[in-house]
Amino acid sequence: MLITTPNLTRPDETYAALIATHEGLSEAESHALNARLILILMNHIGDDAVLTEAMRLARDKGGQAA
Repeated sequence: MLITTPNLTRPDETYAALIATHEGLSEAESHALNARLILILMNHIGDDAVLTEAMRLARDKGGQAA
């Protein structure tokens, strides 16, 4: 089951780390980093039903939880 409620233990710090990871990258490099990160996290999740629901939610609602 996909968790759609806030679930990060340190959301502000996590967001800052994500932004810092992109510092100094070109737009193309930043997009490539995002793609690699997504694939790494998809592999970690590993559940096709959860991934399908996450992709549907991201596309249909712009990432906003139901």
